[in-house]
Amino acid sequence: MSPQTSPVIEIKGLKKSFGNNHVLDGFNLELFEGENLVVMGKSGSGKSVMIKCIVGLVEADAGKINVLGQDMSNLDEEELDYLRTEVGFLFQGSALYDSMTVRQNLEFPLRRHVRKFGVIHDATPLVMDALESVGLAETIDMMPDELSGGMKRRIALARTLILQPKVILYDEPTTGLDPITAKEIISLIQTIQVKYKTSSIIITHDIDCARIIADRMILLIDGVNYVEGTFDALSKSTDPNVCAFFK
Repeated sequence: MSPQTSPVIEIKGLKKSFGNNHVLDGFNLELFEGENLVVMGKSGSGKSVMIKCIVGLVEADAGKINVLGQDMSNLDEEELDYLRTEVGFLFQGSALYDSMTVRQNLEFPLRRHVRKFGVIHDATPLVMDALESVGLAETIDMMPDELSGGMKRRIALARTLILQPKVILYDEPTTGLDPITAKEIISLIQTIQVKYKTSSIIITHDIDCARIIADRMILLIDGVNYVEGTFDALSKSTDPNVCAFFK
């Protein structure tokens, strides 16, 4: 992790409620350049809501979100759309288009974001580079229903990488995968961090994933960042609320 005085993402006092359910109640976060920051919390604690607020998929009730030096509340639709090319999002369910081949799934964001890439007449080299980064070049002309769950997750990551983001948000990247495939995804995240020099927020329940990948951790409890620190430091805590995550 590179030392940096200004975070690439900064959240202050984030609040979000759904009816009487106050999922985020003054949450704070800083992500620094080159860092893998893991956020853990119970199911329904607001982890996924928090990262969706970062890219404007969910509108916060209150608080400030600054991404790559820009105040999210000041961006118009065009500016927000461009910022989303700088912040990759790996959805928990992969979210591939079932009616498109792998090639078409990866070409789609390139054709959508002409402002960043211009008109690309032959996207094959970019598609192949992204697929090679996740070890699945041979799947280029396959359909999503021909892929395993782990392969879909890696293709979704390739689709994120093709936009050359500076930040990647991972929503439960190992959920639903067998232990061997989960380890492959964890290793891939580490490789991508080095190759593409990304900064990442990883939402996970997977304690092994956190142990291997986290430069720093935040535990989200009762809508706030209850505690943060390294995996080793938090795993040695005597606080019952913290210990519950490491059993």
